[in-house]
Amino acid sequence: MRADLEESKSQENAKLQAALQEVQQQYKETKDTLVKEREAAKKVAKIAPVIKEVPVIDTELMNKLRDENDKLKTLVSSLEKKIDDTEKKYDETNKISEERLKKAMDAESKIDDLNMAMLRLQEKISNMETDEKVQRQALLSTPVRSMSEHLSIPIVPKNLENGYHEAEEPKEPQSAPPALKDYGNGDPKLRKSSAEKQQENVDALIDCVAKNLGYCEGKPVAAFTIYKCLLHWKSFEAEKTSVFDRLIQLIGSAIENEEDNDNLAYWLSNTSSLLFLLQRSLKAAGAPGTVSRKKPPQPTSLFGRMAQGLRSASFANMHVEATDVVRQVEAKYPALLFKQQLTAYVEKIYGIIRDNIKKELSSLISLCIQAPRTMKASMLRISGRSSGQTQSNHWQKIIENLDILLKILQDNHVPPVLAQKIFTQIFSYINVQLFNSLLLRRECCSFSNGEYVKAGLAELELWCAKATSEVCSIIMG
Repeated sequence: MRADLEESKSQENAKLQAALQEVQQQYKETKDTLVKEREAAKKVAKIAPVIKEVPVIDTELMNKLRDENDKLKTLVSSLEKKIDDTEKKYDETNKISEERLKKAMDAESKIDDLNMAMLRLQEKISNMETDEKVQRQALLSTPVRSMSEHLSIPIVPKNLENGYHEAEEPKEPQSAPPALKDYGNGDPKLRKSSAEKQQENVDALIDCVAKNLGYCEGKPVAAFTIYKCLLHWKSFEAEKTSVFDRLIQLIGSAIENEEDNDNLAYWLSNTSSLLFLLQRSLKAAGAPGTVSRKKPPQPTSLFGRMAQGLRSASFANMHVEATDVVRQVEAKYPALLFKQQLTAYVEKIYGIIRDNIKKELSSLISLCIQAPRTMKASMLRISGRSSGQTQSNHWQKIIENLDILLKILQDNHVPPVLAQKIFTQIFSYINVQLFNSLLLRRECCSFSNGEYVKAGLAELELWCAKATSEVCSIIMG
C-alpha cells in the first residue's frame, strides 16, 4: 500500500513539474515577444513621419467666392443706408403732407367764405344794376306829371286773389316788386316790360322750387330760395302781388299725395323753415297814410299757437342759421295773410304725417292685444313659444314703423320741436288704444295678456331711449 502511494505521489509530482515547465516556457515566449514589440515600437518612434502636401489646384473659385461675398456685404450696407434715408424722407414728407392738408382745409374754408361773400356782392351788384337801369329809363322818359294825365288809375276789384281786396278810393298801382312803384306812372312800355320780367321771375321761382332741391348743411334749399327771392323782390312790402297765391297753390298741389310720408316730410321741413324765417322777418306795417286793413286773425288751435311761438329756444335749435339771411321788413296785408296760410299748411302736413303713422299702427296694436285671445287653449299650451314670438314680431313691426318715420324726419331735417310733437301724439295714441282695450274687454284683463303687453312696452321703452340719444346727438351736432 505504501509503495502504491509513493508511486502515485511521484507520478503527480512529475505531472506538476511538467506543467510548471510548460508554464515557464510560455512565460518566456510571451516575455520575448513583448520585448521584441517594445523594441520595434521604439524603432518606429525614432523614425520621423513624412507628411505629404496636397496642392490646391482650384484657387480661382475661392477668389470668386471671396469677391462675391465682399460685394454682398457692400450691397447690404448700401441697402441699409437707403432704408434709413427713405425712412427719414417718409417722415419728412408725412409732416409736409399734414401741413399741406391743414393749409388745404383752411384754404377750402376761406374759399367757401369768399364764395359766400362773392354771391352776396353779386346780388348787391345785380340790385344796383337793376335800380340804375330803372333810374336811367325814368330819366329818359317823359316827366311823370305830363304822362299821368293820359293814364287811368285802376280801381281794385272786390274779393280777388291773395292781397286783392276792396278799396274805396283810387290808389297807385303796384307791380310785384314794389321797387317799381315810383315809376308806375312812367312809360307804359317800361311798366309792361317790368311786369313781364317780374312774371318770368315768379315763373322761374315756381318751376325751381317745385322740384326737390334737397338740403345744404341741414337747411332746406327751397325755403331759403323762396325767402331770398321774396325779400329781393320786396314782395313783403307790396300792397298787392300774386306771388304768394302761386306759392300757396304750389304747396297745395305738392302735398296732394297724402300717402308719401317722405314727400310730406320734405314739405313740412320747407314750410316750417319758411314760416320760421317769416316770423323772424315780418312786422306789421304802421306807416301813416296807408289804408287801414284788418290783420289776419290769430290762430286759435294748439298748433297755431305753437307756430306763432317759433322764436322759442326749442325751435331755434333746428338747423336753420337765419341770422345772416333774415332782414326785418314792414309787411303789408298780403304777406301777413301768406304767413297765416303757411301756418295752416304746416299744421295740415303735420296732421297728415301723424294720421298716416296712426293708421299703420292701429292694426298692429290690435294684433298685439288680440294675439292671446285668438289662440285656443290647446294651441297655447303646445306652442307657447311660437305665440310669444308672434307677439314679439307685432311689437317689432311697430318699432320698425317708428324707425322708418324717425329716419324720414331726420333725412328731411324736420325741426326737432315738430318731430317731438309727432312722436308725443303717437305714443299718446298707443297708450289710449291699449288702455281702452284693457278697460272695455274683460278677456284682455288676464295675466298672460298683461305679460305680452308689458314685454312689448319694454321693447318700446328701449327704442325710445335709443331714438332720444340719436335725436339729441343730431341736435347738438
